[in-house]
Amino acid sequence: MVTGQAGRAAPRRWVVGWTGASGAVYGVTLVKELIAAGIQVHLVVSDAAWRVLKEEMGWDATKRREALLSGLGLEEGDERLVYHPQGDIGAAIASGSFVCEGMAVVPCSMGTLSAIAHGSSDNLLARAADVALKEGRPLLLVPRETPLNAIHLENMLELARLGVRIIPAMPAFYSGPQTLDDAVRFMVGKVMDSMGIPHRLYRRWGEPDDQA
Repeated sequence: MVTGQAGRAAPRRWVVGWTGASGAVYGVTLVKELIAAGIQVHLVVSDAAWRVLKEEMGWDATKRREALLSGLGLEEGDERLVYHPQGDIGAAIASGSFVCEGMAVVPCSMGTLSAIAHGSSDNLLARAADVALKEGRPLLLVPRETPLNAIHLENMLELARLGVRIIPAMPAFYSGPQTLDDAVRFMVGKVMDSMGIPHRLYRRWGEPDDQA
């Protein structure tokens, strides 16, 4: 729980970024799970991410707000989701005075990862990540690229040294996934573990099969 003005309790909230890396389903599933867990999500979506959402999930990128609400199963006015266009550099999440628990970029493209590593805050998504760094808040990145070159690896190492949690989109198989959705749930569960948010998205090592 975060604290607002005059010490009043404010809703739990996280900033989430979607970028143009493949794996849009990871970001969509994470936001659905956060909302279901009672977390208010402040979402910023890059232009490239909208292209991927169209290609991978069939979302109408020309009707962004409508596609977002429909894809997430929400209705207009639902306060559990606050959508910020990437070009709105003056949005609340661009300021360190905006109180939240942290930020997750899921999936994270190599271009966005590079911008964050080098402090290039020329759009809202990169600026919000920069704010998380400067305010000492948790910042989680889920890179999705293969193979990785030396520049990618060096940028990840630089961010890891700054305390950023790097969670590559590498599903495990010890939980016995039977479908692609099982693999997605595993990765989203690992992200939520790093957020400190309880979930039952996958069977942990040593748990019986009915615990997921």
